[in-house]
Amino acid sequence: MMPTSDGPKLTVLGKLFVVLFVIACVAGAYYLFLGKKAVEQARQVTGNLVGGGSAVEIGIAYGTEKERWLQWAVAEFAKTSDGKRITVNLIPMGSLEGAHAILNGDKRINVWSPASAAYKDTFLQEWQVKNGSTDAIVKEEPLALTPMVFVVWDERYKAFIQKYKVMNLDTINQALQEKSGWAAIANQPNWGLFKFGHTHPNESNSGLMTLVLAAYAYNHKTKDLTVGDVVNANFQQWLTSLERSTTGFSNSTGNMMKEMVLKGPSSYDALMVYEAVAIDYLKNAEGRWGTLRVVYPEYNAWNDNPYYIINAQWSTPDQRNAAQTFLDFLLSDRIQRESLVHGFRPANPSVPVKFADSPFVKYADYGVQVDLQKICEAPKAEVVNNLLQSWQRAQSSR
Repeated sequence: MMPTSDGPKLTVLGKLFVVLFVIACVAGAYYLFLGKKAVEQARQVTGNLVGGGSAVEIGIAYGTEKERWLQWAVAEFAKTSDGKRITVNLIPMGSLEGAHAILNGDKRINVWSPASAAYKDTFLQEWQVKNGSTDAIVKEEPLALTPMVFVVWDERYKAFIQKYKVMNLDTINQALQEKSGWAAIANQPNWGLFKFGHTHPNESNSGLMTLVLAAYAYNHKTKDLTVGDVVNANFQQWLTSLERSTTGFSNSTGNMMKEMVLKGPSSYDALMVYEAVAIDYLKNAEGRWGTLRVVYPEYNAWNDNPYYIINAQWSTPDQRNAAQTFLDFLLSDRIQRESLVHGFRPANPSVPVKFADSPFVKYADYGVQVDLQKICEAPKAEVVNNLLQSWQRAQSSR
């Protein structure tokens, strides 16, 4: 007796269909693999064409005077194809504070963007001592320009001018030495002492620039400031008198300006700040404590907000390329125009400064102007170091 079958058997045609089905599955999987690989290769090629296909993260230590503009620019950059693969981390630091952080090996920082090149020579010297070479900077470009200004409450400015005729660091020093303050200056005892401030020179560029301009103005120079000029006994006595009576010493120009606007004349009668910071806060002050006035010192200097791509050992080639890509974005016409909104003068020469809605037209009645008088050059490292030492001695003798 023949054994019974457990079930129906495949016909020859059925077996053929099974074989074809298996072949089709294998072929489909193979072509799917090839397709994914092709897509990945295409993405890599496209990414390389725009400066690198892999995701990369960079850190920028920047002076806070640029905070509003840079935060806007980073948000706009994130919307671009480059911005989708490059993450930009903004690290707010005083200009000199950023330099010290790099020298101390802060691995978050790939780009340093201080307010000016005033500390560059000193930074390069310290880099050489620490690293044995002077090639600290791979690439540098100015981002936006702004000079120094006095910003003062308009009512008090008028009283000050009636007494001293001109506002400069010498007449400010005279006002600071009045023991009865505004009572002696303008017969206004309720205004208290005359209060002048600038940022900490060892941490913030605007504080350092105040010292530099004080030295230039005292010596009636615009260049070739020497160590002899700043260690001169008469200048040292004058500077000590000024700095003993100065208040504030914040590490941030923006924060100091914000405090003046928030607290009014009880905090400061006058500050020395960047023109851009003053412009950025003019309208904020008007509805709180009255009108602010911008006054340009006779001896001034450009703060060009350089963008330094740092040759740090922790920065990869991809990070340096990404830093260059973001620099190109910052110098584009649209982003440079936005810097004007925040009071800066664009570094891109194709972007105009004076036009109907420009702050240099809109705020002319507040004292804002385009033309400057005497422009001073950045001093050498040894001059900067002696100015900083002079300031420290003035503070220790308070």
